[in-house]
Amino acid sequence: MKLQQIVRSQTVRRIFLPGLVTLGIVWLLFLHSSLTLPEIDLLKIENPTMTAFMQRYDGKAPLQYRFVPYSKISSYLKRAVVIAEDSSFFEHSGFDWKAIQKAAEKNWEEKEFVRGGSTITQQLAKNLYLSPSKNPFRKLKEIIITLELERKLSKQRILELYLNVVEWGEGIYGAEAAAQYYFNTKASNLSPYQACWLAAILPKPRYFQTHRNGPFIQRKTAMILGRMGI
Repeated sequence: MKLQQIVRSQTVRRIFLPGLVTLGIVWLLFLHSSLTLPEIDLLKIENPTMTAFMQRYDGKAPLQYRFVPYSKISSYLKRAVVIAEDSSFFEHSGFDWKAIQKAAEKNWEEKEFVRGGSTITQQLAKNLYLSPSKNPFRKLKEIIITLELERKLSKQRILELYLNVVEWGEGIYGAEAAAQYYFNTKASNLSPYQACWLAAILPKPRYFQTHRNGPFIQRKTAMILGRMGI
């Protein structure tokens, strides 16, 4: 009797499990086709004039944004931002699973959300196209857009776009606007310290816009400088 039950159980698994997997794949494909996705290919030849994040801006200060090419952004800033925000950027394919695991463990220990594991590519997807909603469909769109950005654009282009659209304070978007606002210089002329300071404030730019010289931000700036070997 037991042997018959084992055989029956194995037969059920052999027949139904592949079917469940197939249904799951079909469901994901259906979701993919039913979601309205942006035309990522346009980013190969066009620079964004506005992002979803900018469209939600309702602050009192005027919006400052000027796109500059990759070659016009300080190499110090490029290195500093990768070190501070996504140290595995040039190795991963859109998702840093180790960072996600560490973030989950940290959040579990603190019993609240204190750390994220988003890569530069994920942050770019959110900045360009997505709302702040936390519903599953929005998260699915983030995943798909992240994969599409990685598949269709070079790492250099992704970093160029990110550095040009990320928020660096109230109404301040992109490296050029940030360099002008904080240091009265061009993005191409940022010093190592200035670049590392800008990278350090990225997680909370509006807060550090008015708390520029606190001990925390000074320590973080020094840490990034140290990792750059400067």
